[in-house]
Amino acid sequence: MTLELRAPHDVATDASPAPARPDRRGLRGVLDRVAERRAARRARRVDDRLRELDELVHLLSDARAVVERGWIQHAWFAYVDEHGRERTATSAAAVDVQGRPLVGACLVGAVVSAAGGPHAVHGPRVQQALDVVWHALARDEGEPVLWCPAPDIRMGRVRDLTSWNDAGSRTAPEVGALLLTAERVAVHESARLQELRVARA
Repeated sequence: MTLELRAPHDVATDASPAPARPDRRGLRGVLDRVAERRAARRARRVDDRLRELDELVHLLSDARAVVERGWIQHAWFAYVDEHGRERTATSAAAVDVQGRPLVGACLVGAVVSAAGGPHAVHGPRVQQALDVVWHALARDEGEPVLWCPAPDIRMGRVRDLTSWNDAGSRTAPEVGALLLTAERVAVHESARLQELRVARA
């Protein structure tokens, strides 16, 4: 006689699968579908925000590269005009730089340049990048970023960044280091958002 040995963890082949939860009908079903649609919209918003933060990291890295190529003070941009002469442009004359070879930029100008140039100065990418840079300057790196402040507050922050850039003792490596810190701030924001998504799942 042959004995058949079965390991303790073997599962009987006639085990029935767990029954699926039936769709609820009536008001409960409607509420379930509404909740599912809301969850899907929330997930899409989170995905969109994560993509934006990833783009911000790249933008700030590009801004750091602009500073490394040439950093200036007391103006936004240094560029070569149509006669081959090097000129500077403040924020008021930033449009003069569009299409010209850029040879230097201040902190704010580097962010604007990395986002596409003066025509992008009022766009959301520049504004959000400057929010992150100001946070890197004035707040602890791990704190949540305050996005979309009031216009007068945002202008005050740009003045803060400009004053910091133009300080007599400031150096290009310090400006590059601030932009690198801003990159880390954006990465922290992305990680915080992903943790929040997991907690809500």
